[in-house]
Amino acid sequence: AGHRVIAVDMPGHGESAKLPVGSRLEEFVAWFGRFLDEMAIDTANVAGHSMGALVSGGAAVTFGERISRVAYLNGVYRRDPEAKAAVLARAAAIPVSGVDKEGPLARWFGEDADSVTARELTREWLNLVDPQGYAVAYAAFAGGDETYAGGWKDVAGPALFLTGSDDPNSTPLMATQMAELAPRGYARIVEGHRHMVNLTAPDIVNSLLAEWLSFGEDER
Repeated sequence: AGHRVIAVDMPGHGESAKLPVGSRLEEFVAWFGRFLDEMAIDTANVAGHSMGALVSGGAAVTFGERISRVAYLNGVYRRDPEAKAAVLARAAAIPVSGVDKEGPLARWFGEDADSVTARELTREWLNLVDPQGYAVAYAAFAGGDETYAGGWKDVAGPALFLTGSDDPNSTPLMATQMAELAPRGYARIVEGHRHMVNLTAPDIVNSLLAEWLSFGEDER
């Protein structure tokens, strides 16, 4: 209510064309800039989840005031060496062995009823994904945790860093670290949820996004 919402398919997903093999996070951010141009959007509030969070954060760093505020949902930040090695190994395996569905589902979801329902829906999506598009995006995701990590200090608008308390990869510590760096950053942790918190706790996430959209309005 009160906002125009555009949900855009990532490159290589849904009906969006793939980016070339070897594309890095910077190419995904540039693609998003072209999307804004084509839609004639001068300024936007941008929210992204996981890989989408990395793109949203890169857009906030790169496009300055064009991004009025950014919501970084379940996004990574400077992985430790063990986590980085694991995600790089998964990225390298995709072109050889294909898209692993069970590993991500085990990391992303718990065993409660809401999670089981969302997990099966996500399994259907993974079965439909374009393997090459997924591989390109995952490789950019694997190598992108530090690409824009030093830029949060320059993001002037409100910046929400949201994750689940039980997300093993996009951890609460990462969210709080980024929130401390952004001038108007703040963290929100959804207790008892993992990586797909937007699917397993949609009402909570929507309320936090509504809070984000109103953050700073009283300063105007």
